[in-house]
Amino acid sequence: MSDAGAPARIALVGATGMVGRKVIEIASAGDEARIVGIARREAALPPGARMEMFVAEPDKWAEVFEAVRPRALICALGTTWKKAGRDEAAFRAVDHDLVLATAQAARSAGVPNMVLVSAAGADARSKTLYMRVKGETEDALSKVGFKRLDILHPGLLRGTREGDLRFAERAAIIAAPLVDPLLSGSWERFRSIDAGLVAEAALGLALRRAGGRFTHDNEAMRRAAREWRRASEVGEAA
Repeated sequence: MSDAGAPARIALVGATGMVGRKVIEIASAGDEARIVGIARREAALPPGARMEMFVAEPDKWAEVFEAVRPRALICALGTTWKKAGRDEAAFRAVDHDLVLATAQAARSAGVPNMVLVSAAGADARSKTLYMRVKGETEDALSKVGFKRLDILHPGLLRGTREGDLRFAERAAIIAAPLVDPLLSGSWERFRSIDAGLVAEAALGLALRRAGGRFTHDNEAMRRAAREWRRASEVGEAA
């Protein structure tokens, strides 16, 4: 809750993705936070969603941040190699350029906190385009000037994507119970994790006051999610 006792306003970009939809569902079920969605186009919201949604072209998002003045920004933006037409520039335009531009617009409007849903294995020196772009984005965000920046490194996300059939991903999710125990050492970070848990972690971290830059693997997100649930239970009891 905010200091005044009202739900904290949290801006969300990437509301239609697996994690974004879970953020909306979880926040709508309680009174700790109210989501302000910002998107380029209209989209169906989860049942029971309690939130505001602003639809505008990205070059107008700065105006939305100025008007709304959220406590934090959760960024779950991202595309896929297939959706980008297997074009590196198109992929980078979303996963790097749009993410960075959104962060800069939020910071210019005075938003102190940002939570980025990135990926396990993100590294600006990676030979894999996906991981390299994710890593470059993280490095760029570190220079934007947020009081607090939380970067989430989930492994394979378990959950349902609305209207986005990814057959390879679905096959990996089905196989996850068998594969996860085999991933150890440096490979453990790629183990699967529920999208709802990542969303809970994002919400809890978005409201933290301590400053700094923090990176969270699956286990750190589980801890943050547990803290969010405890805080929500206390709020409901009060």
